[in-house]
Amino acid sequence: MKISVFGLGYVGTVSAGCLAASGHTVWGVDVNVDKVASINSGRAPIVEPDISDFIAKALTQGLLKATVSSAEGILNTDVSFICVGTPSHVNGSLDLTYLKRVCEDIGVALQNKKSAHTIVFRSTTLPGTTEEVAIPILEKHSGKTIGKGFHVCYNPEFLREGTSVKDYYHPPKIVIGERNGGEGDVIEEIYAGIKAPTIRTSIRAAEMVKYSDNAFHALKVAYANEIGSMCKSFGIDSHVVMDIFCQDTKLNLSKVYLKPGFAFGGSCLPKDLRALSYQAKRADVEVPILNAILQSNAVHIKGVIQRIVALGKKRVGFLGMTFKPDTDDLRESPLVEVIETLLGKGFHVKIYDRNVATSRLIGANKQFIGEHIPHLSSLLVERAEDVVDTAQVVVVGYASAEFVPALKSMRADQLIIDLARIEGHESFTASYDGICW
Repeated sequence: MKISVFGLGYVGTVSAGCLAASGHTVWGVDVNVDKVASINSGRAPIVEPDISDFIAKALTQGLLKATVSSAEGILNTDVSFICVGTPSHVNGSLDLTYLKRVCEDIGVALQNKKSAHTIVFRSTTLPGTTEEVAIPILEKHSGKTIGKGFHVCYNPEFLREGTSVKDYYHPPKIVIGERNGGEGDVIEEIYAGIKAPTIRTSIRAAEMVKYSDNAFHALKVAYANEIGSMCKSFGIDSHVVMDIFCQDTKLNLSKVYLKPGFAFGGSCLPKDLRALSYQAKRADVEVPILNAILQSNAVHIKGVIQRIVALGKKRVGFLGMTFKPDTDDLRESPLVEVIETLLGKGFHVKIYDRNVATSRLIGANKQFIGEHIPHLSSLLVERAEDVVDTAQVVVVGYASAEFVPALKSMRADQLIIDLARIEGHESFTASYDGICW
């Protein structure tokens, strides 16, 4: 396939070299004449294992050429990969100067192209950038309409400096963001032979994947460092602790706990976080991430309360009130905090949770309810239907198939606030609002 790569920095140079090494005919495009000259002399303009050898070989085979002309890059190829930089402004916002400029240049070049061209963005951009910034510029300067004169996809890269070539051929996943089904087929064809899960999704989701990945990587590094600092204060070898931590692929290194939803609670997580934060303070160890977790959780709870209060509807029902399904543990359940706050503001609350019965509460649960919702027994009802029949707003506390029939019976003038992404919500008649979706 004939492919042009715009931007010959780390991502662009590695992409150009690997694409050519895979047998594609590649044009590298950059405004920097030194980078172009470097490629055309068979040398990589970056320091990266193996890539100079790839470039030198591709050059001798006639599979790679570099130019400063956007028109050459467009008119001689069918697909263009956009790999220009998107650095930060001082205030943290993205500097889209290079992206906008390359879209203008490509748009002008497209004026003289009769066949449809596919533009694949790899530059890291915030969700909405491709559709709200790049595409309008391309349309304006080409005089063509997206989907007719040209196609646009988003294909985030997962390349690490120092191992970029290895990462190119062995990626954790291939993500293709497309406007319409089928537009990303050309990208799958380009990556044929690379074994990795291929995910087709929307352009905005593909843009966000890159940020969710990088933010989590940064979080892991900082988290491990904070645990390391705590271990040192305890006189423990942090590598021993984290080696054991990483052996747990059932909970620690897995997708468990990574589904967006409501706040955490229960008898362990809040208590243990407070204990660690207290000990860090005693040892003069700064752990801003660990300290911020409870704060973040509180913000999530506050957000749900504010959402309900802002509706101005006083009759609110709850399906579920424990911190997770299949338990009667009410200690530090965030749902209890929401209920307690609403009651204090004069709301009329009804609750259904088959796992909770005041008559059988004992020990810590009984004490917790006595301190927070002493009149709980007057709020509990026997059936889920008893909640939805009279409530103006129904809050789904956790996912349970038991709730679905009652939710399906709700009227269009009622509202469901879903904290758990319950299955089948697309078919509900009532208005629906998911907490994180």
